[in-house]
Amino acid sequence: MRLADCRVLLTGASGGIGLALAEQLCARGAQVMAVSRQPEALAPLRARYQQQLVWTGADLRQVQGRQRVLEVARGMGGIDVLVNAAGVNCFAMLEQVDDSQIEDMLALNVTATVQLTRALLPLLRQQSHALVVNVGSIYGSIGYPGYAVYCASKFALRGFSEALRRELADTPVNVLYVAPRATRTSMNSQAAMALNAELKVGVDEPDQVARAVIAAIEKDLSEVYLGWPEKFFVRLNGMLPGVVDRALSKQLPIIRRFSGAHHGKDHP
Repeated sequence: MRLADCRVLLTGASGGIGLALAEQLCARGAQVMAVSRQPEALAPLRARYQQQLVWTGADLRQVQGRQRVLEVARGMGGIDVLVNAAGVNCFAMLEQVDDSQIEDMLALNVTATVQLTRALLPLLRQQSHALVVNVGSIYGSIGYPGYAVYCASKFALRGFSEALRRELADTPVNVLYVAPRATRTSMNSQAAMALNAELKVGVDEPDQVARAVIAAIEKDLSEVYLGWPEKFFVRLNGMLPGVVDRALSKQLPIIRRFSGAHHGKDHP
């Protein structure tokens, strides 16, 4: 796709990856409707790209918020690309997570994304070529201790992306699923980042992830997995999950230690 010709609706636009995406989309000439609950992080971009960037405040977990987004998208004359980048995370063992945290992750990461996509599909189908981009995670393919609820949400998003792509195969709408690895954003707590450092896990910057998403959009790809050896472990987990079970069991005492030491400080 040629982004300079596109109207892009971007959720989670004030987050680390979302903010980087907003900047890079504008830099390529796209008209961007940025959706977030807080406008402050977007203020410099809104000042720089006054003719391209429109901000809409909305809580996508609420029907009123999704309706507001739909109305603004109609006012733009429709959209060519929907980027679902809104999401939350929580590093904690399942027994350390309370009901409100579970509900919050599933409501935003899965339910709101599915509902918003459904609401916007009629606008996307009006275009000669359109795209839904779902920003998932490597943890949407590998179940990882300390992220049971987050994994549940991202496994669901990956399945939704695959099924929707097949459902829309005879329409002008394609679906792209992007799976970043660990990324340096405020969504990842200090405990999570400390664990990554202890285990020597590779961590990408939001700009790197955004560049990969932009490249995938321009090439009209259907799936992108970021990072090495993460891409290898995704394949290994699909073919030989027992091997991954044994490898992660060795990390389990370390994961428990970091989760327990920082319990109560990790909900974003």
